[in-house]
Amino acid sequence: MPELPEVETTKRGITPHIVNQTVKKVIVRNYKLRWPINENLHDLAYNKKITSIERRAKYLILNLGTEAIILHLGMSGRLSITCKTEPPQKHDHIDFIFSNNKVLRYHDPRRFGACIWSSQTPLEHKLLKNLGIEPFDEELTAETLYKSSRNKNKAIKSFIMDSNNIVGVGNIYASESLFYAGINPTKPCREITENQYKNLAKKIKTVLLRAIQQGGTTLRDFLGSDGSLGYFSQELAVYGRNDKPCKNCNTTITQIKMNQRSTFFCASCQS
Repeated sequence: MPELPEVETTKRGITPHIVNQTVKKVIVRNYKLRWPINENLHDLAYNKKITSIERRAKYLILNLGTEAIILHLGMSGRLSITCKTEPPQKHDHIDFIFSNNKVLRYHDPRRFGACIWSSQTPLEHKLLKNLGIEPFDEELTAETLYKSSRNKNKAIKSFIMDSNNIVGVGNIYASESLFYAGINPTKPCREITENQYKNLAKKIKTVLLRAIQQGGTTLRDFLGSDGSLGYFSQELAVYGRNDKPCKNCNTTITQIKMNQRSTFFCASCQS
């Protein structure tokens, strides 16, 4: 599943090609994604200019003045920039064709993504308005995390993956951040000290920023907007390294299941 770094990488990749360009045609080949695509999408978007592109959590917002298109890549989606002459392939469900003859193409084999027309302020849309703190916001502080975790029994890994608390800390990045912060993923979040949260907040930012700089984490069929693979997976410290030695202490990395998700940690380095 594309996570926040992959979505941010995609945003940065497509922005130079379509911002300040006018939508000249929208071709929808399959209206059945996670939610049905508006049947009038072409008419609604026609002749409107992309003024900017934002990311909120794992959603991309294509701003069209007072209106917007909200995109989500779901489990297997990707966006790529191509030209009008490039024939669509299987699972290429949507083409946005622009005045510079560039095409923003949405590809999604599992069709669990989304393409939503918004005539309201997009950040007030029901899918976005109740989301938690962005990991790079100044609001993500030790004090904020400490206060919101009091009297909660959920494991710290589940706590930081909860989008009501922090957005964009997916399974891979949660495991990696907790490793670098030296915190066991199963430890109840209410037992984490404020100093530990201070360190964890820094590590979350560091891990996500490094992943963005390296193009995201390659998972199965995710590709960047230019078709290139991400490289962060080459530097993973614990995720996917079960039965291998810890890079810090040589203790064998442990794999367990938490909420049906694989979790990896070093029992020696993470207390």
